[in-house]
Amino acid sequence: MNTADLGLPVAVPSTALFTDQYELTMLQAALRSGTADRRSVFEVFTRRLPEGRRYGVVAGTGRVLDAVENFRFDETILGFLRDRGILDGPTLDWLADYRFRGDIWGYPEGEVYFPGSPIMRVEGTFAEAVLLETVILSILNHDSAVAAAASRMAVAAGDRPLIEMGARRTHELAAVAAARSAYVGGFHSTSDLAAGFRYNIPTVGTSAHSFTLLHDSERDAFQAQVDSLGSGTTLLVDTYDVTEAVRTAVEVAGPGLGAVRIDSGDLLLLAHRVRQQLDELGARDTRIVVTSDLDEYAIASLAAAPVDAYGVGTQLVTGSGHPTASMVYKLVARADSDAPDAPLRPVAKKSMGGKASLGGRKWAARRLDEHGVAEAEVVGTGPVPPELADRLLPVPLVRGGEVVAREPLDAARERHIAARAGLPMSAMQLSRGEAVLPTEQV
Repeated sequence: MNTADLGLPVAVPSTALFTDQYELTMLQAALRSGTADRRSVFEVFTRRLPEGRRYGVVAGTGRVLDAVENFRFDETILGFLRDRGILDGPTLDWLADYRFRGDIWGYPEGEVYFPGSPIMRVEGTFAEAVLLETVILSILNHDSAVAAAASRMAVAAGDRPLIEMGARRTHELAAVAAARSAYVGGFHSTSDLAAGFRYNIPTVGTSAHSFTLLHDSERDAFQAQVDSLGSGTTLLVDTYDVTEAVRTAVEVAGPGLGAVRIDSGDLLLLAHRVRQQLDELGARDTRIVVTSDLDEYAIASLAAAPVDAYGVGTQLVTGSGHPTASMVYKLVARADSDAPDAPLRPVAKKSMGGKASLGGRKWAARRLDEHGVAEAEVVGTGPVPPELADRLLPVPLVRGGEVVAREPLDAARERHIAARAGLPMSAMQLSRGEAVLPTEQV
C-alpha cells in the first residue's frame, strides 16, 4: 500500500485555504488589470541560515507536491470566499477551474542548501503561481527546520539510533510532518503511529511511567509488560529507584531483556552505573535507551557513555531553537505581456535592511575540490559553465502541472546522508559558525 496516496483528511477540504488572503486579492487585481496571465518565475530561497548553523536541509518537497496537486477550490471553499465578500464574481469563477499547469524545479528532498540557494523554482502564469506561495513556504520552512535539527542530532549520535518522540509537543498534524522530516534528517523511527501509517516510517514504543504507577509494585508492572510483549521489550527503570528497577527488570525478563530506558536524572552518570549493573547481572546484550529533553549538544555529551539509542522530542520538533528556515518566495522574472513567447525580464526587490533579492531565473551547482569535497555553492542566471554542467542541483518536480518526481521517503533519507558526507568536515561541528560553503553569484 502506498500510504502517501491515501489522501488522509485534514481540517479543510483541500489545501487551497492554506494560504494568506493577499494571495487571492492580488489575483483579483491582476485579473482586472490584465496582468494575471503574464509568464512568471518565483523562487524559494533563504538569505541566511539560522545563527550558528553551517548548512540547511531541504525537507517537505514530497509534501509540497501533494499540496500542489490538492490545491483545488471546490464549491464549499468558493462559498466561504463568497460569503465573506473576499473576492468578486469573476475571480471566484476563475478559481473554480484552478489547476496549477506550470513547472516546478527544485533541490531534491534531502539535499543540503546554503544562503541564496534557489531551493525551489515555480514557473507559470502569475495567477497560478502566486497562489502557491504560502502553502509552499509553510511546508518547506517547517520541515526543513526540523530536518536540519535532526541532521545535527544524527551527526552527534554517530551510529547510535535516534527515535523521534515529539508528537505531544506540537500540533497533531505538525507532529506527523515533523516525524517525516526527522526521518529524512537521519532519525531511525518514530513513536507517532500516524507518521508510521502515512509515510511507512518504523514505529516504536512500549510503556510510560503511568503503567508502572498503575500496578501495586514495579515488579508487577514489569511482569505484565514482559508477559504481553516478551523479554525483548524495553523496561522504563526510573520511576522510583533506578538501581532497584534494573535488578528487578533482569529478574523478571532474564538476561535476554531487550533494553532499559532512562528518562530523568544525570544521564551520563546513570548510563555508566546501569551498564555496569547490567553486565554484572549477566544482561550484557541489554541496550540502554536515554530520553529526557535531549538536543544535539546533550547527545554529543553522551558520546562516551554506554548509551545505545536516544529518544528526542521537544527540541527536535521545534527545530532545536530554530523553528523556521526563514525561506521566502519571491518573483524573480516575468514577461512583459501574456504572449506565450514574450521574453522574461528579471525583476528584484530593492529595499533596506538586508531584504533585497536577486532577479533572474537561476541555476545552481556545487563545485568540488580536487578531493571530491564540496567547496562552493555556485548560483547564476546566465549560461552554465561547462565544468559545472554535471553538478546542477535543481531537478524537475512538476511539468505542465503533472508531478514527475515522487519517490520513496527512504530515497530522500539516503540522499541526505550522501549530501552531508560530501561537505567539508567542519560541517559536522556543532559549535557556532558560518555556512560551511560560500555562495558564489556568477
